[in-house]
Amino acid sequence: MTEPTGPLKGLRVVDLTRVLAGPTCTQMLGDLGADVIKIERPEAGDDTRAFAPPYVPKTKESAYFVGVNRNKKSVTIDIAQAEGQAIVHRLLEGADILVENFKVGALAKYGLGWNELKEKYPRLIYCSITGFGQTGPYAPRPGYDALIQAMGGVMSLTGDPEGEPQKVGIPVADLFAGLYGTIGILAALRHREATGQGQQIDIGMLDTHVAWLANQGMNYLATGENPPRLGNQHPNIVPYQVFPTEDGYMVLSIGNDPTFERFCKNFALEHLLADERYATNAARVGNRALVTETLTAVTKTKPTKVWIEALEALKIGCGPINTLKDVFADPHVVARDMVVRMPHASGEEVTVIANPVKLSATPPDYRLAAPVLGQHTDDVLAGLGYDAAAIAALRQGGIV
Repeated sequence: MTEPTGPLKGLRVVDLTRVLAGPTCTQMLGDLGADVIKIERPEAGDDTRAFAPPYVPKTKESAYFVGVNRNKKSVTIDIAQAEGQAIVHRLLEGADILVENFKVGALAKYGLGWNELKEKYPRLIYCSITGFGQTGPYAPRPGYDALIQAMGGVMSLTGDPEGEPQKVGIPVADLFAGLYGTIGILAALRHREATGQGQQIDIGMLDTHVAWLANQGMNYLATGENPPRLGNQHPNIVPYQVFPTEDGYMVLSIGNDPTFERFCKNFALEHLLADERYATNAARVGNRALVTETLTAVTKTKPTKVWIEALEALKIGCGPINTLKDVFADPHVVARDMVVRMPHASGEEVTVIANPVKLSATPPDYRLAAPVLGQHTDDVLAGLGYDAAAIAALRQGGIV
């Protein structure tokens, strides 16, 4: 498949992003059918091309890069040179969206900042993704995932209560910023449809991190007290946590009092229901250590598989703690088609994680595997009106 079928078919995106937050945003747009032109530095390309090993088997491409750059065309342009900037402007003449994650103000010196483009391209939707947003005292600072997790409070909530603060095991600050960028772009498209006007979308990683503090953020706002680290326990529900089993661990998620009653009645714990320390969720939260100790003595008596089967039969939330090998072999993950194989420019196939958005009429499509550096430069330039001699001259001059 090379022609888009998704709901964003017909839209062109000029992609001036690299690493993870920006490419996450533009890959989502590409998966949904947009024509994404990824502009990369000649010879070097996106930083993540060098984030290896591991490489995708039988290719020279980093797994990191391949994971967030499908459905994009790679065009190498030196935007620091006037001729390179002129090419970007030709692209913008037919573009709907520009996404960038340069430091605040960095694109202005190339004439490609929002203030330089908004009058010339009034329908352009310009999404800027940075560590701290376009305004505020931290705006000039670079943003990095672990730094944002630390400053945004998540690390203070993550990890063993007696240990050091921990970051989440995947770069959630980058990923959420990219996804919020996509949401902003889709909203701006609707606004443009109604008014004909584009706009800038200002995404700060720290902002998005604060936004998804969710119940823990609200717990603080409601009490004025910093929530403690609880390891694998839930701040507002007990028991809702990791428990040891005879041969490992499992997650037990008992979300309300009727479910706790059902759990107790089926596992010889009915006597707990007469004890006010266990009778309600509020009481169990107040006696967290006691509840955990009591149930741990029970969960350690059976293997994980036995517990999972018994609890699922009772419609009580539970699950094993899967390794990634377990995840990708899970029959439900397989049934949901969460892994896709795509032909790659190397001649090999690459295996990637699928888009999770299930649309009944216009599902995401998988047209192009992550490109090799500059793979589409000649084709895109030809489409802009450059002939073979002009392209050769640009290449000779190091512009592309």
